[in-house]
Amino acid sequence: MTTMTLHGIDEETVATLKARARRESTSVNALTLHLLRNALGLEKPKRSTIHHDLDHLAGTWSADDATAFTRAVASPAEVDQGLWR
Repeated sequence: MTTMTLHGIDEETVATLKARARRESTSVNALTLHLLRNALGLEKPKRSTIHHDLDHLAGTWSADDATAFTRAVASPAEVDQGLWR
């Protein structure tokens, strides 16, 4: 493998690389190699996308809401014996 040195990297780019590497629990070197390979079309990007657009709804039901929902979906869970004759 070849070792390369990059010159002239601005502070904003360095800070962004370091922050992203921390978020992804990887090294700046590994992240940079991954980004280069993606940009050059040598590595396929991951298809898994994490969406956070419904996060604000998580944990917002009260006990009464949960009880009402359970009652509302109870009847479809029952087997209609007349359909099985």
